[in-house]
Amino acid sequence: MEKKVTPRGAYPHVKVVGDFIFVSGTSSRRPDNTIAGVELIDEMNTKKLDIEVQTREVLKNIDRNLQTVGASLKDVVDVTTFLVNMNDFAGYNKAYGEFFDKQTGPTRTTVAVHQLPHPDLVVEIKVTAYKKQ
Repeated sequence: MEKKVTPRGAYPHVKVVGDFIFVSGTSSRRPDNTIAGVELIDEMNTKKLDIEVQTREVLKNIDRNLQTVGASLKDVVDVTTFLVNMNDFAGYNKAYGEFFDKQTGPTRTTVAVHQLPHPDLVVEIKVTAYKKQ
């Protein structure tokens, strides 16, 4: 059985209310608590934080969470993204476009935030999906 990422607080990853599915803010954190998109580049603990890798992993994590309630990214109707640095927007947008289509994809809001719960995180995404129950 695949090990799952567990919430780091008193909240569920997914909440179903009628035909709507709400997914809590999701990061690229893995079940072993490592973070995808973090590369150690020298012995001084300097890290490269890759927005494209993190965005892809966030969306894969969201898809896995949606699958637990019989839904998928195809059911997503609204996306809110939190970026630590708007200079990462182009890389985030590129990776995002691999998952959603411009004409048929969800609505989206992207905002810059001061920081996320871990210093190696550069993106967090929350979504609302709709699936007839």
